[in-house]
Amino acid sequence: MQITVEQRAEIIAKFRTHESDTGSTEVQIALLTARINQLTEHFRVHAKDYAGRRGLLALVSQRRSLLDYLKRKNESGYQKLIAELSIRR
Repeated sequence: MQITVEQRAEIIAKFRTHESDTGSTEVQIALLTARINQLTEHFRVHAKDYAGRRGLLALVSQRRSLLDYLKRKNESGYQKLIAELSIRR
């Protein structure tokens, strides 16, 4: 199940850095986190969905790369974002 348009709009509104921002690093990480959380719930029910699990690992890897970039460019923004999204690190 994909993120609905309303959920996506809420996430973008919450994490954007300026009024017309839809693709900043913070927004991308928040959207990936929402997708990862949905897929994690999916795998609790469908444990043998190995193809989907491969996609999940790709999303986690992409999020990790974006988090590393954000940490290099904006340490305080990184700390704030992981606290808001409850990402362990």
